[in-house]
Amino acid sequence: MNKTVRFIKVSIALSCAAIFFTQCSTKKRDAKDVISFDTTATKGKLPIAYINVDTLLAYYQLAKDANEQLLQGQEDSRQRINVRAKQLQADMASFENKMRNNAFLSREKAEEENNRLIAKQKELQDLNQQLSNQLLAQQQRFNEQIRDTINQFLKSYCPAKHYQIVLSTNSMNDNVLYAADGYDITRDVIKQLNARYEKKR
Repeated sequence: MNKTVRFIKVSIALSCAAIFFTQCSTKKRDAKDVISFDTTATKGKLPIAYINVDTLLAYYQLAKDANEQLLQGQEDSRQRINVRAKQLQADMASFENKMRNNAFLSREKAEEENNRLIAKQKELQDLNQQLSNQLLAQQQRFNEQIRDTINQFLKSYCPAKHYQIVLSTNSMNDNVLYAADGYDITRDVIKQLNARYEKKR
């Protein structure tokens, strides 16, 4: 179960990485088009910024809430599987003990009990797969929700701040090797995203 549900920050970081690079460009341009930068609007800076996705997901309340729900769902599923597994183990131990002591009235009774245990084991495996799939589907829904929310936010944020390109950086894929002070807009984005989220809660 633990192997099938990865920490949400990892999967969202991968899905968010592609968002920021293109989101602030509102029109497709041909290669021959000349791009003019309104440097006066950004106080002498290029209309480029970057967001640290790891930091964003660590402090964006929507991502934190989603992560807590996923972890709770994972824990609930784990406990449910453990209860079933312990019961199955007890039944199997009882079966083995009866076999050693010749406690079954007939060979047919022993085979019936063995088949019942095999069926219970199959049910447990199916339940484990079902719960894992449910958690993965829930994780995917959260990823899409967070990605769409950030998409919509940047559509209004970038024009207002005169940004034409926003890059992303994270611990797994660092696209920004160096940037002067002022190009990191992570804190401002988190602040505004949280303000919007708080109004909708």
